[in-house]
Amino acid sequence: MEEKLKTSVTKFHDRYYKLLLLIPAIMLLLSFIYMGVFYSKNGDFVKRDISLTGGTSVTIYEKISVEKVQADLSDKLEDVEVREISDLITKEQKAVIIETKSDADLTRKVLEEYLGHTLTAENSSFEFTGSSLSNSFFKQLVIAVIIAFILMAIVVFILFRTFVPSMAVILSAFADIFMTLTTFNLLGLKLSSAGIVAFLMLIGYSVDTDILLTNRVLRRQGHSLNRKIWEAFKTGLTMTLVSIVAVAFAFIVVGSFSAVLTQIFTIILIGLGFDIFNTWVTNASIIKWYVLKLKKNEPKI
Repeated sequence: MEEKLKTSVTKFHDRYYKLLLLIPAIMLLLSFIYMGVFYSKNGDFVKRDISLTGGTSVTIYEKISVEKVQADLSDKLEDVEVREISDLITKEQKAVIIETKSDADLTRKVLEEYLGHTLTAENSSFEFTGSSLSNSFFKQLVIAVIIAFILMAIVVFILFRTFVPSMAVILSAFADIFMTLTTFNLLGLKLSSAGIVAFLMLIGYSVDTDILLTNRVLRRQGHSLNRKIWEAFKTGLTMTLVSIVAVAFAFIVVGSFSAVLTQIFTIILIGLGFDIFNTWVTNASIIKWYVLKLKKNEPKI
């Protein structure tokens, strides 16, 4: 069964590997176009939550209708978002978190009028972050991601010391991150500080299978090109699928009570999906094209 599948996939890839590169090229182009339109409309490449823009976060320890609170407060507070915290086992609502860009005093006043009672340390908790501090924190996190990506690129060039294979790895990793960010925006999500950390983690996830593939193809001796790609594919796909299963399970478990972890796992899941595509379509096609061209140009003795 495996040999039959291997033969079919190999024949298809041998015939269409150059044409397959059109798919990621088109997807990347569409991502750039979408992000350009998104930036022109929003003035930023991603929507941010209050941890990165500044504002007030209130946790109220009582049962409240999330939909009703969202609708009733949307015209009284700026940019309101409401979500619930539920018990992991019973799924019973334990609290609600209300986030808004309004200041803490106004938020407290509006909520007390709406709920009809005073908010104290026993029935609620308030957190306020200034906009200047949040913006500075956001810039520092973005710089950290950029530096991490640059350092990763340097390590890849040192490791392979060849332009085309190294650029294929870097291009695939960049496509993973950029396509994930585009999908994140398409889903209408708001980025938190934890979300940026998830993108930082995604750099490592993205480059793992690309390095595995490139290393197998360029350095393993005694096997055909297709066999080296196929063996790398089996190992790399197993690694990624195991990660997807683990992250998906964690996403399901924490999805109802931790918005921070939910966003981290969402970003990683999307990124791992694109990693499968960009490694085994983009990078595999480029590295095959490079190796076959190299063999073709070898001097005949």
